[in-house]
Amino acid sequence: MKLLEGTVEIGGEAFPDVETFVAALDEIGDENDVTVQAFDSRYIVSRRHLERAVELADREQDRGEAIARDRGVEIMLYAAGRRQIQRALELGIGEGDTDAVVLVDGDGDEDAAADAVEDLLEPTSTLGDYDETAVREFYDIGAAELGATERGIEDLVLERVALLIVER
Repeated sequence: MKLLEGTVEIGGEAFPDVETFVAALDEIGDENDVTVQAFDSRYIVSRRHLERAVELADREQDRGEAIARDRGVEIMLYAAGRRQIQRALELGIGEGDTDAVVLVDGDGDEDAAADAVEDLLEPTSTLGDYDETAVREFYDIGAAELGATERGIEDLVLERVALLIVER
């Protein structure tokens, strides 16, 4: 798995809308036989967050118990800890300048895909620079829960990711 970090401008000349950007990522994925999925970095707490989402999504697909047909959507669902696709898509890229983390994973040519994705982003460090308020709201992590444990936000988000399997 490769993670690319950077800023993407949605609404500009290169990508007039989110759909154009997503189509460019899908084309890169198809050309290189990999999954390419973009996330708004404000919601991604760590590399482990996405590693765990990929691991669980792949395991459920292998078992024939996937929620979505598309691997990228399945990864997004696990990263979000949600079964509802519309709600999970809130982790995706939005209009304007968005700090992004783009996941490239699969049995194909990850290096070529990563190079192509890098060409779409303005390089900047984004991973780990999450918005604590947005994360706590999205994953419903209240002050009481946070105060009742020595575990940090990352561990609580990883728990939400893992609990998606239980919520069948």
